[in-house]
Amino acid sequence: MDAEVRNTSVLQRQAQWLQDYRPGLRVSEKGRVLSVGDGIAWIDGLPTAAMDELLELEDGSRALVFHLKSERLGAILLYQTESLTAGTPVALTGRRLELPVGDALLGRVVDPLGTPLDGQAPPRCDRWRPLDATAPPIVDRTFVDRPLYTGSKIVDTMIPIGKGQRQLLIGDNGLGKSALAIDTVINQRGKNVKCVYVLVGQKRSTVVNTIDALRTHGALEHTALVVAEATALPGLKYLAPFAGCAVAESWMHFGDDTLVVYDDITTHAQTYRELSLLLQRPPGREAYPGDIFYLHARLLERATCLAPAAGGGSMTALPIVETKQGEIASYIPTNLISITDGQVYLDKALFDAGSLPAIDVTRSVSRIGGIAQHPRIKQEAGRTKLDYLQFLELEVFTRFGTRLEPAMEKRIRRGRALREALKQDRLAPLPIEFQMAWLTAFNEGLLEEADPNRISEKLQALADGLARQPLTLEDERADWAVAVKSWLHAAGA
Repeated sequence: MDAEVRNTSVLQRQAQWLQDYRPGLRVSEKGRVLSVGDGIAWIDGLPTAAMDELLELEDGSRALVFHLKSERLGAILLYQTESLTAGTPVALTGRRLELPVGDALLGRVVDPLGTPLDGQAPPRCDRWRPLDATAPPIVDRTFVDRPLYTGSKIVDTMIPIGKGQRQLLIGDNGLGKSALAIDTVINQRGKNVKCVYVLVGQKRSTVVNTIDALRTHGALEHTALVVAEATALPGLKYLAPFAGCAVAESWMHFGDDTLVVYDDITTHAQTYRELSLLLQRPPGREAYPGDIFYLHARLLERATCLAPAAGGGSMTALPIVETKQGEIASYIPTNLISITDGQVYLDKALFDAGSLPAIDVTRSVSRIGGIAQHPRIKQEAGRTKLDYLQFLELEVFTRFGTRLEPAMEKRIRRGRALREALKQDRLAPLPIEFQMAWLTAFNEGLLEEADPNRISEKLQALADGLARQPLTLEDERADWAVAVKSWLHAAGA
């Protein structure tokens, strides 16, 4: 009976549609492809096309309006079939590019359009968000005053990062920028921070290694990966950071704390330069188009900490940029340094000397600083950076065999102990409680008298003691000092 009623209803609606139908004139625009190559298509026609409008090509390809001229338009290809040739008809869609967002993306690997790359079914997302959106206005923002712990001794103590901050990771290729970013993502496990890791133009082996590292350390459960491989269309590599930002932004507006890593912005800038030159845009410094600064500023300005009235979420951004021969004064690095709230600089000389992570404290800075540090950590680490910088200056005199005063020898010995204590293995982020433990031991003078080769043993004793007798940052400083001394004494370190 129910099926009969449904069939009757369908017939009635169809009859009503036929009764109300009136023939009329419908006007639609049709364009055609003039030429295609290198990830772009020149299209004739479509006089009402708008920038960033999606185009549907008759062969099944998709493109995005990227450049408008009086006689034709240039589009970047998002999907290209083998049958795409000159003369293919093109139609306007009237839509902007959107991406599915939501918790269904956690643990998934997708391309900038939301298409799964992990061999699983498409994620069932209940929301869509445009890739390009305006940054939150000032009235919707609040101060960055909550710490985001990276698990790195150097960063969490001397270059602190706050939730909502934009901290640049900068250095030559192969010095551990990506490793530091992966450590930070791993360290967010259990801290209610949802992460997005964007891989732009990376080799497939690098993508696989990144996924394996996150899976091995249980970080995929709170991480979504947006990937545009080196073999992807230039349009996808250009859109990848904006797609990752949109995913993190959707969580931020729902009140969640998020972290987004852009690995790396150098490749993104080179892709944008390639597309711009192919589309005959006038080149500027180092052949980059004149709006490259605006492009990255528009992306990174979306990272912020929202006021409670606007949702209360936050998005922390860690853009990665590559330098050549340590030159930070080149165009893209200087642009990003001026946009971000600080930088973590990795130095090749430190890397070659075995000081890992190879973070150069002298050229690294956080413009948020102690505002985002826990008061206990801020108190213990207050003079650490200054002591370390003074030690680096004093150590120069020891290379000339200069006779030093006892007080200066003590400061150099203390600095060498600090340098050994700051060394850390890759993929081994440390909890903030351990940072408190070793800082307390250092400030109590329990590390500087030891042989530098035994500093690692003392640190291991602290980690073992902390596992047996958990303390928190809310405990009194005196309790920490007593506990640290007892742990080292019990281990004979």
